[in-house]
Parts: sequence; C-alpha cells; structure tokens
Amino acid sequence: MQQDLTSSRFISALTKNTVALILAGGRGSRLKDLTNWRAKPAVPFGGKFRIIDFPLSNCINSGVRRIGVVTQYKSHSLIQHIQRGWGFLRGEFNEFVELLPAQQRIEEEWYKGTADAVFQNLDILRMMNPEYVLILAGDHIYKMDYGQMLADHVRNKADMTIACINVPIEEAKAFGVIKVDENNRVVDFKEKSPTPDPLPDDPTQAFASMGIYVFNASFLYEQLIRDADDRSSTHDFGHDIIPYMISKYRVYAHRFTDSCVGATNGNFYWRDVGTVDAYWEANMELTKVVPELNLYDHSWPIWTHQEQLPPCKFVFNDEGRCGGATDSLVSGGCLISGTKVHDSVLFSDVRVHSYSSIQGAVLLPKVEVGRNVVLKNVVVDKAARIPEGMQIGVNPEEDRKRFHVTPKGITLVTPEMLGQGLHHAR
Repeated sequence: MQQDLTSSRFISALTKNTVALILAGGRGSRLKDLTNWRAKPAVPFGGKFRIIDFPLSNCINSGVRRIGVVTQYKSHSLIQHIQRGWGFLRGEFNEFVELLPAQQRIEEEWYKGTADAVFQNLDILRMMNPEYVLILAGDHIYKMDYGQMLADHVRNKADMTIACINVPIEEAKAFGVIKVDENNRVVDFKEKSPTPDPLPDDPTQAFASMGIYVFNASFLYEQLIRDADDRSSTHDFGHDIIPYMISKYRVYAHRFTDSCVGATNGNFYWRDVGTVDAYWEANMELTKVVPELNLYDHSWPIWTHQEQLPPCKFVFNDEGRCGGATDSLVSGGCLISGTKVHDSVLFSDVRVHSYSSIQGAVLLPKVEVGRNVVLKNVVVDKAARIPEGMQIGVNPEEDRKRFHVTPKGITLVTPEMLGQGLHHAR
C-alpha cells in the first residue's frame, strides 16, 4: 500500500527521524558594530527575541526536536541565551538543543566553511543516528514548516533538497541562484553570481537558495568526506557541495511558498536582516497595524528566553509632559516617563526620561534615554545611555563624527561610540 506523503502521521515520522543543524557561527559584518561583541544569530530582534529564536522555533513547531547549534564567532551571549531559553526539551524522550562550538575535533583548525562546520561534527552527527539531516542558517527571520519540505524530499526520492524563494533580480547577487526543470529538479546553480539568471517568466525576479537543505544522512556523510579530501574546495555548501552534485545526483528545489507559515495576501515573509538598514526596516515593519510577520500567532509561537520583568509603565499626564506610546512595541520592564514614543521598538528594561522625542527608534535592552533627548531613525545598542539634551538622527553630518550612519540615513549608536565602554554581556 502506497504511503500518503501528505498525512500528518507520515510527516511526524519524518521529523522524528531528522536532526537539524543550525549554522550559527557567522559574524554578520554588514551589521557593523551590532556584531562587534556577538554573533549575528544572537542579535536581538522584535522587542524580546533574538534572531536564532526563529529557526529554533520553526524546528520545535515542525516537530524536529533534535537540534544542534553550531557556534564559533563571539558566541558567549548566544550560548547563554540558548542555555537559559532552550533547556525545556526532555532528554529522556530523545529531544534536545545541543551546542556544538568549534572544538577542532577532526582537524586542528576552526570551521573553514559551512560544509566544514558540519564535517567537523560528523562523529556527533553519526551518534545521533538520523535518517535525514536538516541544515539551517541561524540568521534569518521567517516562519516555515520543515515537515512539508521533508515530505517533498521523500516524494521526489531526492538525495538533497534546497529551499528556494523568489528574490528581486537586483538583490540576487547575494544569493545562490537556481534553475529547475518542470519537476523542480535542479539543473543549474550559481553562487553569488554578478549576473544572476532571472526567472524564465519574470525578468525582475530570480529563484534563490535560502540556505536551507535536507539531506539523506548517509549521503551527506559521503559528500562531506569527499569534499574534505578535496584540497581545491573552500568547503562550502554553496560554492562547492551543490555545484558538484547537480549533474551526478538527485537535487531538488522546494518552494518556500509551499511551507511558509502565516502567509497573507501572497506575502511570504522571509528576511535576511544582514545590514543595519534591513535590520531597522524589519523591526519597523512590526509596528504596523497588520505586519507581515505575525508574532501573535498562538498556533506557531516564537519561543525565547523570557526574563521575569514587571509590566511596562507609562507615567505623567501633564501638559508637555505625557508618558505614552503609539504604533510601537514596548516590552516588559520599560519605564516611559513624560515622553511620547512613536513608531518605535523598545526592548526589555528600556528607560526613557521626560521631555524627549522618540520616533523610528529601535532601542535594545537596558538602553537609558535622558531628558530633552531627540532620537529619530536610530538603532541604539544594548545598555547605551543617551545623555541629557543629545540629538541623534537630526543632523547626519554631525552624527557621522561619532556614530555610524547608513546609506538610508539610519544612525547606529553603541555604548563604545558614546565613550561608555562595554557594560553588559551582549
């Protein structure tokens, strides 16, 4: 009797036999000073989360409950966050989130590429004994049911499956661009080409890899060992593994439109918040009345480390001194005293004093804003103290003397830029 490849029971069997590896070792240098002291997956996002919470939550919600997080660059705050917020899985049920720091287990070198990061943990992966391996990037914001991708992989009798999404052609230079046949089998792949190929029916779009892969486990081991022995390889999935495999094995594309969770009106939310501009814009999107990313969806929750904090508080209702917030996200522990906050995202434990003007601001945890301050279109890093009377985002030329100003005019402020040193683990 043929197995129903869409049944929930069949998909749950697939996810149970899958191990996910989240590659979370990258710096994310385009985020400038936001990643001076933390890896990109540890960057706070959306008022109370960190970027890594999204792929981790997707795993849990999809039923993939054996997860390894591969770390390397300045991983202290990332490790601390996972230990505090992701220790609720039960080992006796063979569920876990394990940290896999670069340990030089096989070679006396750090991770040299995405494929090498998996190869250096091959002994651990084999001990987990999965049937399928799901490889994820740790630095994207999206909601996706990996079970649908696994079912697609089995349906196609694939050796490898790549999750793909349409991106504007002008942005496709930053991605691996894929060509497929009428059955979604991959026939061509170019990693970060300066001249990416457009879609046959839409010259404004390209079909791009999301950096999400499913492998048959035994097949993955063979390919990693082969690649490790190739001295000409850069040991990267996009540059080396995928191009080698296309003509020799069954490599298929899985369309994100088939597994995106919470898509509305044709909007399939996926963001690479790889620049300060993209990071600010993605946070600002959340302040809309109906944002594309629904953080209030109880059927697909985003889990995180939840600090025990008092409710946010707004004080004073005097003329010229009124505490309040409009079109904003304000997290627990915040105290807004005599200032109106507008179009902003305030993370936990932010303090805003009286007579200030806050608009288009992303204020990370424990930021303190003094009296008579003006903040407009800014990102302020954790624990920064904005002195009384300071204006940021008003005069770009003045801002550039002390802070980082992006091409779109967003000003990034850190404690170091204010001469305050490093006050808290990031």
